[in-house]
Amino acid sequence: MFNNILVVCVGNICRSPSGERILQTKLPHKNIASAGVATAKSGLVGKPADKMAAQVAEEHGYSLNGHQAQQLTSDLVRDYDLILVMEKGHIEAVTAIAPEARGKAMLFGQWIGQQDIPDPYRLSKEAFDHAYKLIDQAAEAWSKKL
Repeated sequence: MFNNILVVCVGNICRSPSGERILQTKLPHKNIASAGVATAKSGLVGKPADKMAAQVAEEHGYSLNGHQAQQLTSDLVRDYDLILVMEKGHIEAVTAIAPEARGKAMLFGQWIGQQDIPDPYRLSKEAFDHAYKLIDQAAEAWSKKL
């Protein structure tokens, strides 16, 4: 049913790459990618994952090597069955880019009682550790649902 999953955050360099790689490991039979709602606006298209996000992921056995940030587009939305966003406000941002996404955009943290997974960008390592922990718990919950 949901074979193509897109994980979305703002810049596609911290939370969504981590969510993408964790889900790829937990759901190897699914096509999983990530994008950002403001990647182009932030000048991040083609950039690698944030160094701290990569370090924290690596500490947990995941590699963000090879990641290149991409902007969410209506064409990209069309290719995915399920769009998992990190914050409630991202649903509005996604549907502003691609109105047809409204019915297939859901919160990444939905199954762990977490409405939003906070953005650790430019914050402390503790903020990255906290966001990673929530992303990992949410990915585990999604893997059981899918």
